[in-house]
Amino acid sequence: MRISVVIPVLDDARELEGCLAALATQTRLPDEVVVVDNGCTDDSVAVALGADPRVAARVVAEPVRGIPAAAATGYDSATGDIIARLDADSRPGPEWVSRIEAAFVADAELAALSGPGEFIGLTGWRARAATLLYMDAFFVSVGAAMAHPVLFGSNLAMRREAWEQVRDGVNRTDPELHDDIDLSFQFGADDRLLVDRSLTVGISARPFDDPAAMRRRFSRAFRTIFRNWRTSPPSQRWIERVRR
Repeated sequence: MRISVVIPVLDDARELEGCLAALATQTRLPDEVVVVDNGCTDDSVAVALGADPRVAARVVAEPVRGIPAAAATGYDSATGDIIARLDADSRPGPEWVSRIEAAFVADAELAALSGPGEFIGLTGWRARAATLLYMDAFFVSVGAAMAHPVLFGSNLAMRREAWEQVRDGVNRTDPELHDDIDLSFQFGADDRLLVDRSLTVGISARPFDDPAAMRRRFSRAFRTIFRNWRTSPPSQRWIERVRR
């Protein structure tokens, strides 16, 4: 089973450097790392190409700005049987790739797998609040909106066949959508999705220091949900889920 890791990047060289360093410590190395250059003006591409040889990336360019376009291009370009996804600020633990492989080997029906992020640098009540009000709320509320588990973009993996099944339905042109929520909406009641709450990765706490960025995240989430509800309303999705 070949595993590709896709990382969309826009001017985040230092974070990308840390992500690739974390991938180099995996007990089971990825077979391929694909870094999507979304119009970088810093040295992100040089960082990708100059990483540890075990995880030196293949760089593909996506000129259309926005994570939806960049992520989809990365998935299209990946050659693995399993396509995993991290963000530049993701910090996977050393067992991340091996645990993804084990999950798909153990469950032949599993289409996609995800897990939460743990905010780096937050401690005490701030860490608990971030987990409850952001991460837990994401999985519960957005999962309810689509009637099945939602995939978290900083920490997900899916079979190549699953991506090929939904790729034509994802939006690649609207940069104000959350690509992970949009991707999740393309799966239906027949698709087996799993959220493993113990499959965590470290993620940046930067949004909590920028109220405008946090408002943008919530605005994009509502925009993505309402856009998909136009063609796939929640009542219809829940009826299909209950029937199955």
